[in-house]
Amino acid sequence: MEQAWSAPVAHGPVRGTVSVPGSKSVTNRALVLAALGADGRTRHVRGAARSRDTTLMAGALAALGATVATTEGRAGTVDLAITAPETFHGGHVDCGLAGTVMRFVPPLAALADGPVVLDGDERARERPMGGIVAGLRGLGVEVLGEALPLTVAGGPHPPGGEVTVDASASSQFVSALLLSGARYARGVTVAHAGVRGVPSLPHVAMTVAMLRAAGVVVDAGTDRWHVAPGPVRAAAVYDVEPDLSGAAVYLAAAAATGGEVTVAGSPDTDLQPGSTVLRVLEAFGAQVARDADGLTVRGPDRLTGVDVDLTEVSELTPTVAALAALAARDGARSRLRGVGHIRGHETDRLTALAAELGTVGARVTETDDGLEIAPAPLGAPTRPWRAYADHRMATAGAIVGLVVPGVAIDDVAATTKTLPDFADDWPALVAAPVGA
Repeated sequence: MEQAWSAPVAHGPVRGTVSVPGSKSVTNRALVLAALGADGRTRHVRGAARSRDTTLMAGALAALGATVATTEGRAGTVDLAITAPETFHGGHVDCGLAGTVMRFVPPLAALADGPVVLDGDERARERPMGGIVAGLRGLGVEVLGEALPLTVAGGPHPPGGEVTVDASASSQFVSALLLSGARYARGVTVAHAGVRGVPSLPHVAMTVAMLRAAGVVVDAGTDRWHVAPGPVRAAAVYDVEPDLSGAAVYLAAAAATGGEVTVAGSPDTDLQPGSTVLRVLEAFGAQVARDADGLTVRGPDRLTGVDVDLTEVSELTPTVAALAALAARDGARSRLRGVGHIRGHETDRLTALAAELGTVGARVTETDDGLEIAPAPLGAPTRPWRAYADHRMATAGAIVGLVVPGVAIDDVAATTKTLPDFADDWPALVAAPVGA
């Protein structure tokens, strides 16, 4: 068994400048669009996240007939060259625990000339796939199975058309059907019908923007989207912008310790839900500034409690919960709302957060759609912080460990899903001299 990783304690305000890898969400969308060209051309995705999810997506596309070559990119990234096959072929795809792979690849697999079998990690078999399976069947695609492992019969010319799905469990259900939709004979129209709205809508907006940049005609609403049939012509070179959700972990170090952290090269675009990330940090009392050097967060003397709806940025929940627990030790009360669907992420993140924050003394109550964190003193845990093979649970433990001594994370390697150098970069940032 791997030895637990001791989270470094900050003995003063954390100050420094960091670079983060390319956005995982942007990377895997860009790879899919590059592979959909059906023209034998090679397209380059530069600055992609050097992570397990990227490797899994590249492997999935290669398994279906794309040629993928990977070289080292800028710090923490890789550059990929993808040659789009004229026709995808059948094969076996390892999805690992990557939501983008297990959901984006089945609609693409429907374009293959033979059956495609998809499977993944044990936890991946428990993750929701209903919206994808029902959607594909409604579009005339034969799918065997209700969750991983799945077999997609292949087309290679699926009819497409209009389908209604319940996407309240994941916005990836919508994005997945849209990404390959232009290659279906009649295109694809996706309507959402569910008890709740589609979570993380900014990620659907990301998909729409990237489709349009690839020459695809898209009509977008908040619960109905249409992709017209036609060619997919991704740019010859696509530069992936840095990952704002990954950046939030480092920026949280400034908020937690009253320090100042700059993320170099932070994008000033609307592709990622960056403004929401910044608003949440400001709600804790932090100051945010953007200039030519990047995005800088200056932490307050004392964190305030927050009442925030994280529906659009649910991936931030572990980071926000960690900061809320630190605020609670000074008497602040917090409520995190709109994230009931993250019970189906890499792990049941609400139950996991309640359990792990509880080990350091936090008073956490699970609600139907989030967490409530009440004032409580924090102290050293009696066991390691469990990561649950979830990158964001691991980084949440590191944030708590800035202030609470004795936090040891049982699987820091889980962070390689999005932050491949986290285990080295985090201690270096915490130990950086003042003025670094």
